[in-house]
Amino acid sequence: MSQFSPFNTTVIPVIKDANTSLHKVTWRFRKPTWEGEYYYLIDLDAPFTWKDCVVRRSEVACGLEEGCRFPLSCGHTLCKEAHSYSTNPICPSLNITTKYGCNICAVTPFNPVSKSCKLSQLTTDLVDFYVTNGRNAYTGAYRLFGIEFILSCAPSSLLRSFPKYVHGVAAFSWSGLALPRQLYYPSVADKFAICLPSSSSTTALGAIFLGDGPFYFTSSLNVDLRTILSYTPMIRKSFKSLGYYVKLNGISIKGTHINLKAKSMRLSSVVPYTMLRSDIYKALVTAFTKATKNIPRVNAVEPFSLCLKASAVGSIQKGFRVPNIDLETYGGKVWTISGDNSMIRTGNGAACLAFMDDGLGVKDAIVMGTFQMENNFLFFDLENQNLGFSSSLLARGTTCTSFNFTEIAL
Repeated sequence: MSQFSPFNTTVIPVIKDANTSLHKVTWRFRKPTWEGEYYYLIDLDAPFTWKDCVVRRSEVACGLEEGCRFPLSCGHTLCKEAHSYSTNPICPSLNITTKYGCNICAVTPFNPVSKSCKLSQLTTDLVDFYVTNGRNAYTGAYRLFGIEFILSCAPSSLLRSFPKYVHGVAAFSWSGLALPRQLYYPSVADKFAICLPSSSSTTALGAIFLGDGPFYFTSSLNVDLRTILSYTPMIRKSFKSLGYYVKLNGISIKGTHINLKAKSMRLSSVVPYTMLRSDIYKALVTAFTKATKNIPRVNAVEPFSLCLKASAVGSIQKGFRVPNIDLETYGGKVWTISGDNSMIRTGNGAACLAFMDDGLGVKDAIVMGTFQMENNFLFFDLENQNLGFSSSLLARGTTCTSFNFTEIAL
């Protein structure tokens, strides 16, 4: 977003990777223009954005194709903030000032797929992206090269296990270095929305909005999506806690209630299917088994444990005819997981319950995965520490791929 834009919200296209089901954005935060475009993996937990690059000093402005990097010093305020999050025991030590002095800000970018970490440094780069009035994506010559933002470079060895063409991570956490916080409009810098696509077609683009909207999709042109949201408080466990948590009082499936006693649920953009602690998982499967007792079973398909006969639960066009899974949030609002977000077709006539057993003794009792978030509109209001959620947009006749990314010049 540029300080010269007449709008206060940015919109970024989201692509679902066909091979891994992970969601990504182009490094320019625009629609991809060629097959080999570089991408960032969306990460709700990352302290800062990072990409495969080499830091070099530049005394003059440079274009987007080259990058424009001015390394941060260790005394920079955002360097100190980055260091406050560097507690991962697998990462290298940041105590390298005896070798490099204070001319650089050492950081340890983290690969959330391979769970690996490398030593690098914070720097600046230039990005360009769309602004929006809520209905269209606008481009313009109000900024020649793009705008500056802070990220970390990383060695190419850190890219192992990433999807093809993914060359880094885009941070959308609580951190002051995350993308939503690096805006020129302070009044909306603490607000962003995510709408993940379920299709991996390169033309089926989901959307991330940086700012407070409004948000209109082409199939619901007269409905601002802010008006359909329910809200529940978000929890930040400590200053160093970067992920997004909400409390759940229980789960209900067709009259069966699972009492969770205000268990916290973390939202993850790098876990494909919701992970449940073993006792919660077993209770969920038992309740869902009871609720679908009249639907024929088929052999389980790994990694899932409960699979139904696909032809008995509906068509792809009309969705799955299975009971809803209602998440009872703190404050009394219900986040409904309908069949399109609870069941996945695995082939050979099977449709499986898309939740997974995370074992005992896990850090988070419930981690919501991207499959359960697809085609749900999620509005993160960091200023008021609230999460707005829509439940499935399919029930309202629209999807996350319905924003108009046709470019209009300012």
